[in-house]
Amino acid sequence: MEEHRAHSSMERSPGSRISTGIPGLDDVLGGGLTDDRLYLLEGTPGSGKTTLSLQFLLEGVKRGERGLYVTLSETADELRASAATHGWSLDQIEVYELVNELGLDPDSEQSILHPSEIELGETVKEVIARVDAIKPMRVVFDSLSELRLLAQNPLRYRRQILALKQFFAKRDCTVLMLDDRTSEVGDVQLHSIAHGVISLEQAPREFGSERRRLRIIKMRGIKFRGGYHDFVLDTGGISVFPRLIAAEHHTSFDPTAASTGSVELDLLLGGGLVPGTNTLLIGPSGVGKTTTAVRCMLTALERGETATYFLFDEGLATLLTRSSILGMDFTSHIDAGRLTITQIDPAELAPGEFAAEVRTAVEDRRSTVVVIDSLNAYLHAMPGDEFLILQMHELLSYLNQQGVTTLLVLGQHGIVGEIRSDVDLSYLSDCILLFRFFEAKGEVRTALSVVKSRVNAHERTIREMRVGMGGLQVGEALHDFEGVLTGLPSYHGKVSMLARNAPQSDA
Repeated sequence: MEEHRAHSSMERSPGSRISTGIPGLDDVLGGGLTDDRLYLLEGTPGSGKTTLSLQFLLEGVKRGERGLYVTLSETADELRASAATHGWSLDQIEVYELVNELGLDPDSEQSILHPSEIELGETVKEVIARVDAIKPMRVVFDSLSELRLLAQNPLRYRRQILALKQFFAKRDCTVLMLDDRTSEVGDVQLHSIAHGVISLEQAPREFGSERRRLRIIKMRGIKFRGGYHDFVLDTGGISVFPRLIAAEHHTSFDPTAASTGSVELDLLLGGGLVPGTNTLLIGPSGVGKTTTAVRCMLTALERGETATYFLFDEGLATLLTRSSILGMDFTSHIDAGRLTITQIDPAELAPGEFAAEVRTAVEDRRSTVVVIDSLNAYLHAMPGDEFLILQMHELLSYLNQQGVTTLLVLGQHGIVGEIRSDVDLSYLSDCILLFRFFEAKGEVRTALSVVKSRVNAHERTIREMRVGMGGLQVGEALHDFEGVLTGLPSYHGKVSMLARNAPQSDA
């Protein structure tokens, strides 16, 4: 192992980067941590500090670097048992346990449970001696809260941390010091000592799993991604989802409008759907939004494109069955790998994780059509309206810059008359397809209109729409009706309505 260590040291140049073992975190850091520095990893108990630090050491093992885990807070057996739950073995990592049977003896000179100047000094000496004996390249010190108890006052505590920092700096060690934030609120003296500070947070929700996120508070000499980044802690370790920054993702594409599969709908839209734009399908429940989105997507699939459908509300089996009944069977496209339908549970959703799913669909599966059905469930999974608008803006900007045709389904409250939405996303949309129920001749009918388009000279008319075999029928403009969008129109002419010879569906 000494040969591996020497070989690794020779390959490193001063100030070079090393991987944390977590690709998403390396991305946030712009390439990883600067080696041979001391870093503070802070977070409340349960936020994931131990898991992250173990991944850091295991990454070193992969690279032939010796690792040392110094534990004051839990036993070596507890640490190995925690690692085993992730399928990890710590056999190639030195675990040094300062809390042992000797330490529990009240008469022991080295008892760390009796704070004193002697005990603190002895504890630090033990760590230094162990490092000199093992000569590790990666070190984890868990945790500083016990060291703080031994120090009894901030001055002595700071002096010992500085001593450790200077010692590690001369030993070519990259060190993670863990802190569980048990000190007084506002105590940030460690921040000034450490080369970098990574903060982990977890926040419970009233329903669903807790949300975890991290933030780089400080990192000297590194240009990192600021702000909060979602991460999940699951079997196998931590996965970090860097905050999406749309400005970093550009590609060239052909902005020629493509057909929706309906000539009349194409006329309404001014030529069809344009790549690099998003279309909001908005209206009350059961009005035909999902069927319209499926029809547009199926037409793109038949042209040879690739699509991803993010399904939040209804079950996959229901969607497949209903679409098949309407003559829009797309199972062959699923089997061929051109269509991926992803069922998402909003109670378990982290916004950053969803953005990562979208990026995977676009960059890995080369999807040119993305459907989000519906936004209502996605919105409810977000932490608040102010964050929702910003995250949705970045996500839609990213999709537009990738040349993706995006269809967003948004349900509204109400049937006729007053219709309202949970949140106004109209200004973020390039095109808005408005659906409304209206009453005529004792029947509930559906009206369709394009009320906004940034890219096409669209029709300003209102047309009748009907769901039937083939998915979608769009009729003539309702020139002889007034008040259609209110739900209670008046009729002044002889415009014929769509024939009632096709089965209806509550799409």
